[in-house]
Amino acid sequence: MRKLLWIFLVGVQISAQSVAERLDAETRKLLSSNAMLAASLSFYVCDDNGNLVYDYNGSKGLSTASTQKIMTAAAALDLLGADYRYETRAAYSGTLRNGAVEDLYITSNGDPTLGSWRYNGYKPEDFKRKLLAALTAKNITEVTGNLIMDDSVFDFQTTPGGWPWNDIGNYYGAGIFGINWNENQFEVSVRPGSDNMTFKNNPQLQWVNETKGAGSGDNSIIYAAPYSDVALINGSLPAGKSTTVSGAVPNPPLLLGQEIAGWLQENGIKLHGSVVSVQTNKTLGRSTALYPSKNTFFTYQSPKLSEIVFWFLRKSVNLYGEAFVKTIGKETGGKADFETGIKTLKNFWVGKGIAAPMINFADGSGLSPQNYVSAKAEAQALAYARKQKWFPAFYDALPTYNQMKMKSGTIKDSKAYAGYHTSKDGTTYVFSMIINNYSGGSINPAMFRVLDVLK
Repeated sequence: MRKLLWIFLVGVQISAQSVAERLDAETRKLLSSNAMLAASLSFYVCDDNGNLVYDYNGSKGLSTASTQKIMTAAAALDLLGADYRYETRAAYSGTLRNGAVEDLYITSNGDPTLGSWRYNGYKPEDFKRKLLAALTAKNITEVTGNLIMDDSVFDFQTTPGGWPWNDIGNYYGAGIFGINWNENQFEVSVRPGSDNMTFKNNPQLQWVNETKGAGSGDNSIIYAAPYSDVALINGSLPAGKSTTVSGAVPNPPLLLGQEIAGWLQENGIKLHGSVVSVQTNKTLGRSTALYPSKNTFFTYQSPKLSEIVFWFLRKSVNLYGEAFVKTIGKETGGKADFETGIKTLKNFWVGKGIAAPMINFADGSGLSPQNYVSAKAEAQALAYARKQKWFPAFYDALPTYNQMKMKSGTIKDSKAYAGYHTSKDGTTYVFSMIINNYSGGSINPAMFRVLDVLK
């Protein structure tokens, strides 16, 4: 009886504590752990009206990792619109005579989903089928000149300056081009120490394979720069067998052009010239005539932006974030480059009331460790999103971790979570927790113990 009374009194005491007090108690426990000896924490909780619930260094800017995506996605939905679609078009130069044209052109306004496997009705075979049907409808049977990939809608720089070199050659570090294909990824089957490599979407690279056989998983790293023709793969892979590794295609416009050339040949359409890209020719000192809009005969639209945002947040596709940044820069009257897009992104959030020093953006995806954003800024952005007409699509896109709707972020020794949770008493909380430079193993259980207070 005495034991039951003690349990009851403890329960009453805990329930009497405010959420802020319980959050503070759990936060202090987290901070006193060995994992946090040299770490930094920014943690902020508010209700869905933006009213403060708890703040620990909430204004302190830290590397956000992929929680940066919530700010990019919300701004893109607001500035571009949930129904915004990218377009890829085809045209020809000269006059169509007896089925023959001079040059055949493909251009895009930077569609990052072109050839992606994620969208029903928009898969690689769908694009192929529709392009060939348009050529047939136009009775084009011969290209006397070149297949020109006009990838000039974006500037030449394909990856933000702050991205680490050991990320850029891997699939999650793929650059954003004016024309993209298959999310700018390729797959290669690698056996440690072997020169024999089997490709899907062959990126036409010369390889140096320095992988060693060790362990049971893929611990390899690919080093390859955009527009390069040499790649290094090192690290470790399981010994004695081949493992499939995904990398970043160094020149997606040319890769797609080569695929299209193959489609033409398969369907009896003669291509007499070569596959060239406008941006690649710039590197060779050659000028190329740009896309002749008056002869457009094919327009292919992407899924809606709201659908793209779903995969951007749910599967953390870095490529999409950088496409949004450049598109925001271009569509708001500026330039289609990172500098303009990032500046526009920051100005957008400053205009929504977030203090400028708390949003030091370096990219749109969070892959750069040079992003310094505070937990308070992320929570304020999430609170803003809740009041917008596109919020249902945004909320649906967020993954679920620890039975809570929130975006995660992970880069070296840094972890972040930002999202929403409605407690048992019906209160909706908006939160962001960012930790940099923790040590030891996984920090997730300790972070979840703090966030569990909101349940």
